[in-house]
Amino acid sequence: MAVHSDEFFRIVDALVEVRRAQGEQYTSFAVRGKRFGYHWPRTRTVGLKQTLSEQQALVSERPDVFEVQFTSGGFGWVVVYLDGVEADELAELVFEAWRLSAPEELVAEVPDWAQGGR
Repeated sequence: MAVHSDEFFRIVDALVEVRRAQGEQYTSFAVRGKRFGYHWPRTRTVGLKQTLSEQQALVSERPDVFEVQFTSGGFGWVVVYLDGVEADELAELVFEAWRLSAPEELVAEVPDWAQGGR
């Protein structure tokens, strides 16, 4: 059930125009200057941009895997514990986080597997 950090990076790297920024304790991910995710290796967690309703649904359904990170600009950021999520579910959440930040013309360039069957 656990997803390793290298699998998370493989998922992110399949997306178009992702830029990484290395902080002291985390890596952030953005598309065209808009952040959509973070990775904290020490805690084996990622933070992902979601809609407010998706944030609430994830945290309500599985509080042992998801927690509220913060809300900003009408979006709800979610902390995801990599030890509690499967790769296909994480891929869908990462794609959604990216899609919420990416311009429409980039969304069409994403591989089908990354779109979670959309």
